[in-house]
Amino acid sequence: MDLQTIEEIPARMIEVGPLDHITPGQGRCVIAGDRQIAVFRLRDGRMFALDNLCPHRAGPLSEGIVGLDHASQLEAVICPFHSYKFALRDGRGLDTELHVRTYPVELRDGRIFVDVA
Repeated sequence: MDLQTIEEIPARMIEVGPLDHITPGQGRCVIAGDRQIAVFRLRDGRMFALDNLCPHRAGPLSEGIVGLDHASQLEAVICPFHSYKFALRDGRGLDTELHVRTYPVELRDGRIFVDVA
């Protein structure tokens, strides 16, 4: 009988679903307790997660436009309400002093996990 190694998932990690539930180039909102987290899958396969609500007027960032901000050369999301831009890597505002919290993302066996610690 072969023993399989089961990789433990730390308690601070939440599973948000299979990778193929997020279309490349788009985001999806997931609920983790009282938090709304926007998870983005870029066309090159990179994943990012940040608070879903824009700190300006609570626009749903998961519904924003994702792409390269040419001025900063950083991957960014544009809030659908008032077009504020936030860097996906660290959540800093690219055209505002506002900031969005980010979360580490891991992909394990085709499933997405977000570290909410």
